[in-house]
Amino acid sequence: MIKRYRFGTPIETGAVMEKGEEQDRRELFITQTEDGFCYRMSDAMIVYGLGENTRGINKRGWSYISCCTDDPRHSEGTRSLYGAHNFLLLSDRECHTGLFIDTPGKVTFDVGCSQYDLLQIKVEDACDLYVIVGDSAPSVVQQFRSLIGRSYIPPRWAFGYGQSRWGYQSSEDIREVVRRHREQKLPLDSVYLDIDYMERYKDFTINRETFPDFEALAAEMKKEHIHLVPIIDGGVKVEEGYDVYEEGVQEGYFCKDEDGNDYIVGVWPGKCCFPDMLNEKAGKWFGRKYGRLLEKGIDGFWNDMNEPAIFYSQQRLEQVFNELDAYRNQNLSIDSFFKFQNLAPSLSNNEEDYRAFYHNYRGQRIRHDKVHNLFGFYMTRFAAEAFEELEPQKRILLFSRASYIGMHRYAGIWQGDNRSWWSHLLMNIKMMPSLNMCGFLYTGADLGGFGEDATEDLVIRWLSFGIFTPLMRNHSAIGTRRQEAYQFARTDLFRNVLRIRYRLLPYLYSEYMKAALNNTMMFQPLAFVYPEDARASRIEDQLMLGENIMIAPVYEQNAEGRVVYLPERMKMLRFRTDGSIEESIWENGFSYVDMPLGEVCIFVRDHYLLPLAEGGEYVEEVDFEHLKLYSCGEEVKPYEYYTDNGETKEYLLEKHIRILTHNH
Repeated sequence: MIKRYRFGTPIETGAVMEKGEEQDRRELFITQTEDGFCYRMSDAMIVYGLGENTRGINKRGWSYISCCTDDPRHSEGTRSLYGAHNFLLLSDRECHTGLFIDTPGKVTFDVGCSQYDLLQIKVEDACDLYVIVGDSAPSVVQQFRSLIGRSYIPPRWAFGYGQSRWGYQSSEDIREVVRRHREQKLPLDSVYLDIDYMERYKDFTINRETFPDFEALAAEMKKEHIHLVPIIDGGVKVEEGYDVYEEGVQEGYFCKDEDGNDYIVGVWPGKCCFPDMLNEKAGKWFGRKYGRLLEKGIDGFWNDMNEPAIFYSQQRLEQVFNELDAYRNQNLSIDSFFKFQNLAPSLSNNEEDYRAFYHNYRGQRIRHDKVHNLFGFYMTRFAAEAFEELEPQKRILLFSRASYIGMHRYAGIWQGDNRSWWSHLLMNIKMMPSLNMCGFLYTGADLGGFGEDATEDLVIRWLSFGIFTPLMRNHSAIGTRRQEAYQFARTDLFRNVLRIRYRLLPYLYSEYMKAALNNTMMFQPLAFVYPEDARASRIEDQLMLGENIMIAPVYEQNAEGRVVYLPERMKMLRFRTDGSIEESIWENGFSYVDMPLGEVCIFVRDHYLLPLAEGGEYVEEVDFEHLKLYSCGEEVKPYEYYTDNGETKEYLLEKHIRILTHNH
């Protein structure tokens, strides 16, 4: 059951498919306050949701801010990340209730942080509040997912392994990456192009000095079964003669300042303008520009810097220079040093700058901070809609850094710039169910960590979890240690882990497609599957993956294993480094499981089965038809196996489902 309550006159976001009738607010079970809502939580209540955010699967005990934020050094103290996903699921034995706050501005969720039994939601502007009641936590999620629409479906090749790095600066760099993977039998399906491929960081351009043969390179890579996936940024460089900039100026497609002039900010190329992504004409214009790269043989993109990230505004830059100069001859004591030190950091992503420019949204002039969380959503939406016009029969890979609920219909996300920290690996694990609740199925983190120097064991362990995430991409920043699999001494361990991914692809793809088409989750907390098990409800470092298996990743440095909780009898499949699979039965309860580096353990539920392929070095080489089935128990439930050609958009379940049965 879904009910909508309206407060004020909210800005339309596009998050939901059908709003439904407005309800009488006097019937609302949560209390309306002066600036939002509050609700008294029971001691046993678990609070799920908020999609891309910090901390655990259970969000209780911390305060979160829903505001798309560029923060690559996020930690436990961080309150907002790159996405804004205003959905909560309140769950205990007595009730299961979802809350979706549909508003494009900032929302604060104090989930028992100020007072443990009190949920306090602060909303800065008008909103629609959706209340969803179900008889279980999964039923609430399914209703919410039906409300917001079907999740994006990428091409099947996008489930292969991708290698990325800011710093692949030429065609030869790309060829070298592919050559090293193929020579060492390391599976690979895509190579990502960061800002290096552009001419002076200008969107939709090619640096012809370093990529002189871009079209030929794309064609050559296709023969190697490699897809090139370039980045597109949210800012357009201010430069005379640059046609994208000049068109934007001529047509009035850029965001404006208070006086109606194009708003100037600093991003990668220096001075830039933001296309007014909320202006339909401007958004469609920008979206069609992707066609320039489609024509060159590209069939995948990642949208970046679209929170939007701001290095500086022109006005603030001048102000900081003046203030810095005032400190030149001062005695910098404790009273003045930290003010001086913080001047330069105050330039980036300053809240005042987000209040200084405007959008033309549906004929209304709206200040950016009022619709901040929609910028990345609409940038990505207009790209996806352009693909429907330009390549109507073909699936194009598309994912974004910034997002709002609703964008999940058009693209996936990666979980933003992270660090080569073990804590960020654990955060990646815990974030997967929360994102699935909000419709984001095609997602994954920068494996190995984007910033700082990765260690061999961290990259192997992160890949050992990443083999389960739909988006599996190793990505790192220029200036950090190289972390391609072939850069490390124990390449054989990397090879084994990557090969497991390709053996798992039939199951992963099938579970993804069923989750997308049935509005369910691919990754679930244990409590969703075992609601009567009090221990399962408190376990956050193990996940149910699809309906058939449980995973328990290792996420600590130098660990050779871990304690695993089995809610029921299960069969453990141990993928050894020699390519063999060892099977053993484990009874329910807590057990210590040895998990040496380079080995992967998967737990198959009692009476369920797991289909595996022989694998391959790229997705097209994987045999999705002839599978080996592993099962636990004597009476095994039939498995609904989804498979299609992975390219076209005919997704009918009844056409593509096969029933697999096996007693192993």
